[in-house]
Amino acid sequence: MNHFLLQHYDWLKALHIIFMVAWFAGIFYLPRIFVYHAETSDSSVQTQLKVMQRRLLFFVTPFALLTLIFGLLMTYALSTVTSLPVWLHIKFALVALLYIYHGYCFRLLRTFANDANTRSGKWYRVFNEIPVLILFTVVLLAVIKPW
Repeated sequence: MNHFLLQHYDWLKALHIIFMVAWFAGIFYLPRIFVYHAETSDSSVQTQLKVMQRRLLFFVTPFALLTLIFGLLMTYALSTVTSLPVWLHIKFALVALLYIYHGYCFRLLRTFANDANTRSGKWYRVFNEIPVLILFTVVLLAVIKPW
């Protein structure tokens, strides 16, 4: 199996990147919908935003899983021919934070669905920046490979 993975490593990497981009498109936009929801008192708008939030989160979740699967396959392929560098361990920790963030979005979705949100639009604006900062750091690590 490892020989097969190494032969197709570029395909694994391409699919990993494609699914990551699709996942991030949603994970960047979802908190913006949370902002709009937190800042409106119009019940018809809130109802529409609830639908959008749910659809978007459930749409991007498979991309998150496929990103993880292809990333793990790449890691497995590399781990059999070389030791994993320090920068990759840091990337793994940051990626784990992204999956925690993604999971927390499900909790926020439930909070909005139950009309129980107590956070401000400003809080969601700050929350929205977390994946941007993580992505910035992960890309720098993956491209520069400092350690």
